[in-house]
Amino acid sequence: MITEIAQIEIHPGHEQEFEEAVVKALPHFLAADGCDGVDLYRSVEHPSRYRLMVRWETVAHHTVTFRGSEGFARWRALAGPHFAAPPQVEHVQSVLAP
Repeated sequence: MITEIAQIEIHPGHEQEFEEAVVKALPHFLAADGCDGVDLYRSVEHPSRYRLMVRWETVAHHTVTFRGSEGFARWRALAGPHFAAPPQVEHVQSVLAP
């Protein structure tokens, strides 16, 4: 399992609209081949900064399958207008399991 971490800076004052856009886009993520769940976190210190965490079976499920899909296009159409800058994305793998 791979976790995509996208740090997303949005335009100040767009927090409510951005969160609503993510809720609308959620079914597109969950329907994507290889997606195992999505979490959205908002920074306490920087309220216009979010971290979208998506669990994927493989990196390719995100970078090839999802990014080439209509679901990704819908996600960007819904959330993209609120981005203050392009999201910073990385993929991580757990190395510590309790």
